[in-house]
Amino acid sequence: MKRVLTIVLAGGKGTRLEPLTRDRAKPAVPFGGAYRIIDFTLSNCLNSGLRRILVLTQYKAQSLDRHIHRGWSFLSRELREYIEVVPPQQRIDEHWYKGTADAIYQNIYSIEKEKPEYVLILAGDHIYMMDYAEMLQFHLDQGADLTIPSLEVPASECHHFGIINADADHRVLGFDEKPKSTPGLAHAPDRCLASMGIYLFNAELMYELLCADAARADSGHDFGKNIVPRMIEAYQVRAFPFQGRSVNGVPYWRDVGTLDAYYQANMDLVEIEPALNLYDAQWPIRTFHPPLPPPKFVHGEEGLGPEYRRGEAIDSLVCQGCIISGGHVRRSILAPNVRVNSYAAVEHSILFAGVRVGRHARIRKAIIDKDVEIPAHAVVGHDLAADRARGFTVTEQGVVVIPKAEVSETFLT
Repeated sequence: MKRVLTIVLAGGKGTRLEPLTRDRAKPAVPFGGAYRIIDFTLSNCLNSGLRRILVLTQYKAQSLDRHIHRGWSFLSRELREYIEVVPPQQRIDEHWYKGTADAIYQNIYSIEKEKPEYVLILAGDHIYMMDYAEMLQFHLDQGADLTIPSLEVPASECHHFGIINADADHRVLGFDEKPKSTPGLAHAPDRCLASMGIYLFNAELMYELLCADAARADSGHDFGKNIVPRMIEAYQVRAFPFQGRSVNGVPYWRDVGTLDAYYQANMDLVEIEPALNLYDAQWPIRTFHPPLPPPKFVHGEEGLGPEYRRGEAIDSLVCQGCIISGGHVRRSILAPNVRVNSYAAVEHSILFAGVRVGRHARIRKAIIDKDVEIPAHAVVGHDLAADRARGFTVTEQGVVVIPKAEVSETFLT
């Protein structure tokens, strides 16, 4: 793996995740209470033996940069091991990155300086566990010039993905970026083969292709739209069948690009047997852990009357620093330093760090960003029309999203 340089693309706007991305880059959005989205990609790298990683940032990168420096600065440059944040430098072009291929092209100087034999290009905004060493071995065994991890998805969702046509030997015969429709697979007519947005290149060839693409005025400078389709006839392009560290044999990979997809991926974690196993000791997910005390659950006086205070969390993830003081939490995720006060009820929700829930408040099916204060007796998620009238975002699937640091009397019923 020392011959591989890894590049994580972490500069997307993430507009479909607003308001969660109003003040942060998409890879910096919290996930699963204790983590940021990018932690899964970076943990995959370290667990796979990859120790040379460049993270390319662009929009609203301050919180992402701070998180990486606080939680991922333990590698030693003296041993040629590093995770480095690389902001746009406009070394080649005065513009911001025009596409995924252009982002790599504008950083060719930094890449060539490391003299890699292979370049692994990853997205910093997907949730999955994967051993990239297995893909590298596949790439070598196949004699590939480019390897693209793939997985089966419903054919009805083809417009969200780059769709691969591959033969039985995994050779890619066609690649269509986000088509409106696509033929199904021979063994599963209702499914198709999708690209995971990961690319493993032979480095020297990648340089040539990027330079040629940069010279084309008609190119969108994107791997899926431009680079990959042009490679298929002239080069060995292979589709690597993704398995990941699956639970019950079902591969887990999620593009959390929309609020509903993000919400569902979080809710996957509170299942009795979650499809994504955060407790796999052989594949730890690393992150920055603030120095906070353990979570605390506070009960009231003995008795079972209507005013009995029971601090409890059922089928939930509760992070360090949380205090559930006589409130009730069910099938929810509480990030660090959340406080749920007496007689409050939080259900099927995601509360980011520092959220305060007042007494008798009721919250259902909501995502509440950092440092929001929910007043006593406030109601969220029980009347979607009222939530819309207050100016909150309500998704197609009825998830209420409250932006960062919201403190307002509009919560009150």
